Amino acid sequence: MRIAFFDLDQTLIAVNSARMWIRREVALGQLTRSQALRAATWLVRYQLGFASVEDAVGRAIAALAGTRALDIRERTDSFYDRQVRPLFRPGGLAEVERARSAGARTVLLTSSSNYMADRVGAELKLDGLLCNHLEVDTEGFHTGRTVGPLCFGVGKLAHARAEASRTGVGLDECSFFTDSIADLPVLEQVGRAVAVNPDPRLSRLAKKRGWEVVDWGTP
Repeated sequence: MRIAFFDLDQTLIAVNSARMWIRREVALGQLTRSQALRAATWLVRYQLGFASVEDAVGRAIAALAGTRALDIRERTDSFYDRQVRPLFRPGGLAEVERARSAGARTVLLTSSSNYMADRVGAELKLDGLLCNHLEVDTEGFHTGRTVGPLCFGVGKLAHARAEASRTGVGLDECSFFTDSIADLPVLEQVGRAVAVNPDPRLSRLAKKRGWEVVDWGTP
């Protein structure tokens, strides 16, 4: 496969970093408990299929409007160092190395921010990062928008297609590793679809369609 795309949350790492981030922001006083409850509610609604990815993530990104980019980057760096770095699945690290050894381009395809993606990409020495790049104004503050389409659902597919086009390959020459049914638009287009420690809906669909189902273990 010419490009190996990797999801992050509950795929390369064994947890949902968004939930961890919300808890940490509350502990640091950066989010009120009511704000955290609203964010957590949207996460649950999304996981249950009652809210779209775009709604949940769009609201979270919009809520960053007016915050200083440097502050969010610094807090993300601390969050990564203290809580995220120990959580990589051993099977995921091994698969990244296998893909690299086979000559594939290794690319993160995640709903996380560019701040988190930058750290993961540097840690794993990935060739490319596709994520939600938060727009920043000339004064260094977030606008509440992303640069380019949201990297979720069909938006992830748009990012993957653009990366494949830049590389000069078709998505049918690529692989994608993810845990979530939300990534179905990409899974249906790549040549090798792999369900990693999948959620129940993806597990059922993967078995029905004959996709690989793997367990990458826990850190």
